[in-house]
Amino acid sequence: MSQSIAANPDRLLPADPGTRSIARDLLQRVQDLPIISPHGHVDAAVIEQNTPFPDPAALLVSPDHYVTRLIHASGVPLDQLRPSSTTQPGSRAVWHEFCKAWPLFEGTASGYWLRTQFSSVFGLAQEISAETADASYDAISAKLLEPGFRPRQLFKDFNIEVLATTDDPLDSLASHKAIAQDPTFHGRVLPTFRPDAYLNIAHPEWSANVDRLIAAAGDGASGYAGYITALENRRRYFVEHGAVSADHGVRTPATLKLDAGDAAKLFERARSGQATAQDREDFEAHMMYQMARMSVEDGLVMTIHPGSYRNHHGPTFENYGADTGHDIPFAVNYTEAIRPLLQDFGTAKDFHLVLFTLDETVFSRELAPLAGFYPSVYLGAPWWFLDAPDAMLRFRSAVTETAGFSRSSGFIDDTRAFCSIPARHDASRRIEASFLARLVAEHRVSEERAHELIVDIVDGSPRKVFKL
Repeated sequence: MSQSIAANPDRLLPADPGTRSIARDLLQRVQDLPIISPHGHVDAAVIEQNTPFPDPAALLVSPDHYVTRLIHASGVPLDQLRPSSTTQPGSRAVWHEFCKAWPLFEGTASGYWLRTQFSSVFGLAQEISAETADASYDAISAKLLEPGFRPRQLFKDFNIEVLATTDDPLDSLASHKAIAQDPTFHGRVLPTFRPDAYLNIAHPEWSANVDRLIAAAGDGASGYAGYITALENRRRYFVEHGAVSADHGVRTPATLKLDAGDAAKLFERARSGQATAQDREDFEAHMMYQMARMSVEDGLVMTIHPGSYRNHHGPTFENYGADTGHDIPFAVNYTEAIRPLLQDFGTAKDFHLVLFTLDETVFSRELAPLAGFYPSVYLGAPWWFLDAPDAMLRFRSAVTETAGFSRSSGFIDDTRAFCSIPARHDASRRIEASFLARLVAEHRVSEERAHELIVDIVDGSPRKVFKL
């Protein structure tokens, strides 16, 4: 298969010629709009310091769990793909394993993004293969050594306007401050408050994290009162440094309202190591309620990313750590789980709650109806295992007839892979054009209105939902 498919102007557009023609016009309307990325995991320090990218394998293979998990499933041990507690595979050897495995990625979202990067970002003329492994490695390595191939220049070349990072509540945000004060940098790099390790009692560092949090920002208070005060103070610190959202990677979307006395007792049981499994679930659910209360007060958009069974394979976690490809989705319940939060805050003025899921079954059954009633609720874009062309089309089909287009967040790339950002956003724009083109072809939406809608989906929605 020729690498030229990555440059085909009709990639991902409908096969039907008439519908494809409509989609082409819609895509052209938004193709050159700036990238708005309100949720992702790029390190702000990389942009602040303009850090050169590492070698091809360290940039594109070893840290990308989308990539290593599928190669691992084919029988290649992870110690041949990424560093472990005992091994450090050579970069070129890792690249050879990846190139041998390249046929496995046909039809996958990862394959699409990578092929697009190889063509548009790195300028590779040949298809990746076992035979071209050394040639492609050398070509990418040469590209990485070019003076202009640095994060700041690529930020400009990729036409990124806003890029949000994901940050620990006690982060100094020094890199964000330096970027914001740099008159030579034209773009916005915004921090995002991510308190999971401070809310989840089951986290191995929870108690130590709480100690540091209260000492740093508790205003001299102790116990549960100091803990709540410290979280409120750190959120304000993030707001002062440009944050627009707080993100929550919880196991489930459960929420629970406890009075302060009961919450304090539960907190103290956890601090003394006596919390039960039910206590852990109740405390995290209560803290999600508290996070919503704080968002109503301080204006941070609240995003919830539930439904992943983290570190499914114990031996892999022990050897390679978290985010190494064995997080597996499971079914979630939103309607009942989120109701305590929505009872008090669902109609609160200027509260924005963006709900994501890895469970497609809740798109039409629960999330679209919730977003179709509560002014605060917005539909998070298909995420993680679902940020793939067919899954994104299924999302639009599932939610639009109930919630329309105005209740969704806009595309979320959710990536650590900086060089994949334009490929991901381009794929989303093509899918939106394809979906709208079908509605136009079926005389369900006028072509004039479709042109307005696609601009709003790509540009207007993320600005509105994330208060940009």
